[in-house]
Amino acid sequence: MTSPPTSVSRQAGELMTRQWKKLLFEMAIIILVAVTIGIVWNHRMLMDIYSGKAVESASEPAPSRKPSAGLVPTGLMQAREMFNGKDSVFIDAREGSAYRQGHIKGAFSLPVGEFEARLAEFQAKVPPDSTLVIYCSGFGCHDSKIVGEKLLQSGYGQILIFEGGFPEWKDAGLPVEGPQS
Repeated sequence: MTSPPTSVSRQAGELMTRQWKKLLFEMAIIILVAVTIGIVWNHRMLMDIYSGKAVESASEPAPSRKPSAGLVPTGLMQAREMFNGKDSVFIDAREGSAYRQGHIKGAFSLPVGEFEARLAEFQAKVPPDSTLVIYCSGFGCHDSKIVGEKLLQSGYGQILIFEGGFPEWKDAGLPVEGPQS
C-alpha cells in the first residue's frame, strides 16, 4: 500500500518549479541586457552597414604590402621558406664560440659583443636592401633583437627575427654547419 504524496513533497516540487522559473527569467533578462548593450555599443557601425557606407569603404584600395622598416618576428616555417628561397641573408647573433660549434648553413656570424668591429665587413658583403633573418639561441635570447636594432640604425630595413633560433632550426633537422652538425 502506497501512501499519497505528502504536503512536504508537494511543497518541494512547487519550490523547484519556482526556482526554475526564476532562473529562466534571470537568463532572459541577462540576454536582453547583453543584446541591448551590443546594439547601443555598435549603433554607428550598424547604421553605416544599413546605409551602405561599410560597402563603399571596402572598395577603397588596399594599403601597400611593401615591407616596413622594423623588426618582424618570424617562426620556423617562414624562416625555412626564406632559407630555401636563397634571397635572404641569415645572421647568427650568438657568441663566436657558439657559432663555431654549429650554425644555420651559410649564416654570417655577427655577435652583439663584436658588432661594431664586424659591421664594416658585413656592410661590404651585404647590401642595405637585403632581407635579413637574424637568430640566436632561442626564445629566451634577445641578442638577435639587439643586433637587429643596430642593423636598423645602420640602414638595413627588411629584418626578420627568427625567434626559435638555432635550437629550433637544428631540432627540425634543417641544414646546419659546424662540428655538431
